[in-house]
Amino acid sequence: MNPLKTVFITGYRSFELNVFQENDPKAEVIKKVLKSEIINFLEEGAEWFLVSGNLGIELWAGEVIIALKKEYEINLGVIYPFQGFGENWNEKNRQLLEKVEGNADYVDYVSRAPYQSPAQLKSHTSFILEHTQASLLIYDKEYPGKTLFFEREAENFSEAHSYEIRMISMDDLQNFA
Repeated sequence: MNPLKTVFITGYRSFELNVFQENDPKAEVIKKVLKSEIINFLEEGAEWFLVSGNLGIELWAGEVIIALKKEYEINLGVIYPFQGFGENWNEKNRQLLEKVEGNADYVDYVSRAPYQSPAQLKSHTSFILEHTQASLLIYDKEYPGKTLFFEREAENFSEAHSYEIRMISMDDLQNFA
């Protein structure tokens, strides 16, 4: 088994959770869960945490990792699926993306072209799975969302590779709250 060095974090987009304000209590609970899980991964030897810049779980994870840099040896990578990701977002959302990107230790794109087709998203998923040893998903199969595509690919990947998938369900979030 590969040593656990790099973890990808993903999950629901903010709109899928009906979270539209930074100070929404749901976002605060999720950030506390993320902090706890990230610290668990750090204690198991993880050094890098990757996100792809999506609004919601991924950018909240980015904020949590930035805060944890004060106490832990931790690295944040933002790996966008394509060039120009987030350019058409509103000002508030772009500022959050820029804050996370500006505090990341590594930023890159899987595709050097602007969005052209879903094939770029599939390539991004393949890249992430090949360059991480685990994924943390705040996702519940009973409440499908965009993360479904990544979750399916990760499940298939884990059947042939040593790959860990940790899922935090809606019930887990409720219990944590």
